[in-house]
Amino acid sequence: MSEEKVRYEEFKVDGDKLISEIKKILHQGNVRRIIVKNERGETLIEVPLTIGVVGAILLPVWAALGAIAALAANFTIVVEKVVETPNTTDQGS
Repeated sequence: MSEEKVRYEEFKVDGDKLISEIKKILHQGNVRRIIVKNERGETLIEVPLTIGVVGAILLPVWAALGAIAALAANFTIVVEKVVETPNTTDQGS
């Protein structure tokens, strides 16, 4: 049996690289949520993701991110990932 552990990673990116960086992060997998913050640390958009979210469902998100990227120069992408850790306790004895 395994346990889920939540881990957060932060990436600083320029506005022109925002969408490409998010696409790269999504391809890595295990992403539960993406949060985009401005230079002052204010949350601009928070996108909860599930395993089945792909393709056309994300089109409105890409449009929103494109509009946000045009507003400012520097962003922080906060990525919430789920990491499965093996449960080392032996419950079979």
